[in-house]
Amino acid sequence: MKVLLAEDDRTSRALLRGALTKLGYEVIEAANGAAAWDALLLTNCRIVVSDWVMPDIDGLELCKRVRADPKRPYVYFILLSGQRLDDEHYARAMDEGVDDFLPKPLDIEALRMRLRVAERIIRLSERLHTLEGVLPICAYCRRIRDDLGSYSSLEEFVANRTPAQFSHGVCPDCAKKHFPELAE
Repeated sequence: MKVLLAEDDRTSRALLRGALTKLGYEVIEAANGAAAWDALLLTNCRIVVSDWVMPDIDGLELCKRVRADPKRPYVYFILLSGQRLDDEHYARAMDEGVDDFLPKPLDIEALRMRLRVAERIIRLSERLHTLEGVLPICAYCRRIRDDLGSYSSLEEFVANRTPAQFSHGVCPDCAKKHFPELAE
């Protein structure tokens, strides 16, 4: 999975790149917020690890831009800060759409755990998008293809992915067609 790393301090960026690479991520680096925004426009990064304080566009503004794009798939945004943050800072960042925070210097184990959460949220977001979006349905038998390529009925598909339950009834058109004696 790709991670966009936005960090203006060269040493911090190198350390973070090494940690992210060691954790198995493909890292796209940006030396400032403007470069990070350009990279986001050109890639399909779903995770951003960004310093809060950067020249041009800071981490908070970068997050705000990401959240302002309704067509962009969900991006998990982790904000880093070397400054002591109070509740007001956290509230402001949360209002702009930041998902998580990490202090500097960075604890690699804490980063690993946050990235696991990020992956889980992204997978859930993708599943939700599938349920809300166009379903891959067979034009003949009307069964739906799942992520593994298997087909199942609409009822099975929905029951396996949501808490929704079906209550079956008969619409007026079908009642006339299948039970004409009752339609009189």
